[in-house]
Amino acid sequence: MEHPLKENVASPPVKQNRFNNLKLFLAALSCLYFAKAFSGSYMKSTITQLERRFDIPSSLIGVLDGSFEIGNLLVIVFVSYFGAKFHRPRIIAVGSMVMAIGTFLIASPHFFMGRYNYETALTFSNNLTTSTSQCSNMSNSTLTHGAGETASDRQLPGCEKGAGSSMWIYIFLGNTLRGIGETPTGPLGISYLDDYATAENTSFYIGILYTVALIGPLFGYLLGSFCAKLFVDIGFVDLERVTITSKDARWVGAWWLGFLIAGALSLLFAIPFWFFPKSLTKETRKKEVDKPSEKIEFIAQEQSEFVKNNPEPKISTVDRGFFSSLKVLFSNSVYVLYLVSMVIQLNSLIGMLTFKPKFIEQQYGQSASRTNFIIGLINVPAVCLGFFLGGYVMKRFKLNIVQAAKLSIGSATLSWLLSLSYLGMGCENSRVAGLTISYEGAAQVSYEGSALYHDCNAGCFCPRTQWEPVCAGTGFTYVSPCLAGCTTSTGIGTDTVFHNCSCISAFTAGNSSALLGQCPRRDDCGRIFIYFMAVTVVSAFTFSFGAIPGFMILLRSNEPELKSLAIGIHTLLGRTLAGIPAPIYFGALIDKTCLKWGTNRCGEQGACRIYNSDAFRYIFLGLQVSLRGVGMLVFYFILMQLIKRFPAKDRCPEANCGTEMVPDQDKEHGPDNGDLSVKIPTNDSDKDSNV
Repeated sequence: MEHPLKENVASPPVKQNRFNNLKLFLAALSCLYFAKAFSGSYMKSTITQLERRFDIPSSLIGVLDGSFEIGNLLVIVFVSYFGAKFHRPRIIAVGSMVMAIGTFLIASPHFFMGRYNYETALTFSNNLTTSTSQCSNMSNSTLTHGAGETASDRQLPGCEKGAGSSMWIYIFLGNTLRGIGETPTGPLGISYLDDYATAENTSFYIGILYTVALIGPLFGYLLGSFCAKLFVDIGFVDLERVTITSKDARWVGAWWLGFLIAGALSLLFAIPFWFFPKSLTKETRKKEVDKPSEKIEFIAQEQSEFVKNNPEPKISTVDRGFFSSLKVLFSNSVYVLYLVSMVIQLNSLIGMLTFKPKFIEQQYGQSASRTNFIIGLINVPAVCLGFFLGGYVMKRFKLNIVQAAKLSIGSATLSWLLSLSYLGMGCENSRVAGLTISYEGAAQVSYEGSALYHDCNAGCFCPRTQWEPVCAGTGFTYVSPCLAGCTTSTGIGTDTVFHNCSCISAFTAGNSSALLGQCPRRDDCGRIFIYFMAVTVVSAFTFSFGAIPGFMILLRSNEPELKSLAIGIHTLLGRTLAGIPAPIYFGALIDKTCLKWGTNRCGEQGACRIYNSDAFRYIFLGLQVSLRGVGMLVFYFILMQLIKRFPAKDRCPEANCGTEMVPDQDKEHGPDNGDLSVKIPTNDSDKDSNV
């Protein structure tokens, strides 16, 4: 007989995993996307700071910047292929921790290199600044270092703690680790979302991810602006005895501070991924779609129409081997042309992003802090708005593939034409005696200080390698107080004034004194800078407006089964042929325009102190414009191919133009596959392709 109370005994409740929630995973992944975009943009904002701190040329800075791509390429194939077979959230967590370790490693040299001993010949006595490089004392003086130097540092027999030592290798290794750790976030995170989200929610979730990711650079550049204001050794030196300002070519901000913050964010955002299960509960549709099989059939037909119109070889629907797939992809002329155009234009874009802060500092005399602030507050939002409106126009007007190509090339052409005006928006060279002008005031360009000596400083025995600029009342800058012929000085720190300067009195009646620091640019340079920034904002918006329509050509020009591979090759070539080499050769060409190299404590060549502004502008901007022009020329051939393969009568039937109708299968040219308004299922590669 059954026990009378048995039916009242409840079974123990099954413990629910609170992290078995797709929306919670989306929130965690969005935070991680923010963190990686944040750290990447902050890295860009510190380029000039790292160059000065480690006394390395721009070409080597390009290598450090490209090391992120190197790390990414080392593991992307393994992560993309094998990662899906394991616990994806935990692999993402491990990757985020590796990214955090790499970010911390980038900041680590600051704590091992000692204080920043910038190149200077100024010393301190009570409340006065004196200079061992003054003309009267030069015969028995030696080059000393700045405010952070200690007696023990001066007694070191070697130069292993010098700013130009090999400590930059830690930056290289840390950025490589950052690239390795970032790799799982995109393919594994998005594929995880795609597996457990409904088809109608997937694109919305991906839109949230990239919206959050676009906010990252805004905060990255703003943090870079804040850190650049702070002296690198803030809290450890007497700032009153620091003789350089934030506009000085020797100034180094607290670059390490931002990397500590970025690393902490990556570490913090890795924690939730340890608790997500290997698989989530699949989302259910709130409203079933009528005739789903018919809609899916239409989607497949729409995606494959390009290939049906393309008389190139196709592979079997059953056996699609890797090499056979590659053969089909590279037999598609539109896809090949798209890759060529993309690689060329990406070289221009990456080179510009890497050295744009440096260009603004050198060309317009802006500080690193203000440069990063302007880029973050003005340029980044313009790019975000362009992406958003470009996607909205695609959806609102239901553009077909040819219309999308026209919109993309039109936007790129307008942006390119605007960028041509950059070449005429430059400031003249700073007036530095012996480098850009003669001591008499005649315009000239002298590399490596070949014209630094003059009769007015002939008896001063000045070193050519020294960089301690002083500004005369005439607006002329002299490389050092000694080369200006100054004999005495008063004041302390940045308020130091040099007197009895023979090179000033020889050509100017009146005051023969000079202030410590380089002379500011002329007033019209500030006005030109405003024009330049206004045009760059419009150009950035215009270019990004056509980016989404242009990318749709890549998605629609291949069979659905080859879409992931096509995007993978697109990403691989972009990183290999643009992400790595572009910063290196851009930096090497910029180095060619240097007029005066600094000297580290070991007497070796350090970072560049001043550039030939005209040469810098023509090389940096001219290279960008040329690469973009060639890339657009290739894109015009793509447009011609599309117009040829999609005749106007087949792109959009008059009766159904702009509607999501099932195409007529009996038409001579097959289904109307040029309409891009249909929402297609996306996979992990599609969603991460814009990174």
